[in-house]
Amino acid sequence: MGRMSEAPKPDGKALERFRIVMLPHLDAAYGFARWLTRDPVEAQDVAQEAMLRALRYFHAFRGEEARPWLLRIVRNTWSDMRLARRGERVPLDEAESVVDAGPDPEQSALAGDRRRQIAAALAALPEESREVLVLREIEELSYKHIAAILDLPIGTIMSRLSRAREKLAVELGGRLGKE
Repeated sequence: MGRMSEAPKPDGKALERFRIVMLPHLDAAYGFARWLTRDPVEAQDVAQEAMLRALRYFHAFRGEEARPWLLRIVRNTWSDMRLARRGERVPLDEAESVVDAGPDPEQSALAGDRRRQIAAALAALPEESREVLVLREIEELSYKHIAAILDLPIGTIMSRLSRAREKLAVELGGRLGKE
C-alpha cells in the first residue's frame, strides 16, 4: 500500500526557491549536527538527510525564517537517526578548531588552544545543555527561534540556557585547572 500524505515532488521553480532560501543555511545545519552528534562523519549524514527532508517538505515552508525551520529539521533528523540506531554513538575523540592566521604565531596558538578547550568543554556537556548553547551562542538565534526549534516555552529555554552556561563554566574551570 502507498504512504499516507506523501509530499509532492518539487518542480523547477520550487527547486530554485529552495536553493535560494535554504542552501545559505547548509553550514549552520552541519554545524548544529556536528554539535549534536559529536562526530564529523555522522554530522554530514544528519545534515544531508535533513536537507533532503527539507526539500521533500519545502512545500510546507510558509516563508517563516529559514534557518530556525531547517535547524528544527536537523534536530528531528538526529533524533530519528539516533532512535533507529537505538542510542549507538561514536564519541568525539578530540574537538576540532581552526586557528586564526595572525601576525603573532604565539597569540594564534594560544587562541586556538582556548577554542579547543571551549569546544571540548562544550562537547562534554549533556545534549540538552549543548544544543541550547550552540543555538544561542554559536548560531546566535533568538530565544523565540530556539523555543521553536526545540518545541519548548521561552521560559524553559531561558532557564536551560542559564543552567547550561553554569555547567560550561564549571567544565571550563575544571579543564583550565588541570593545566
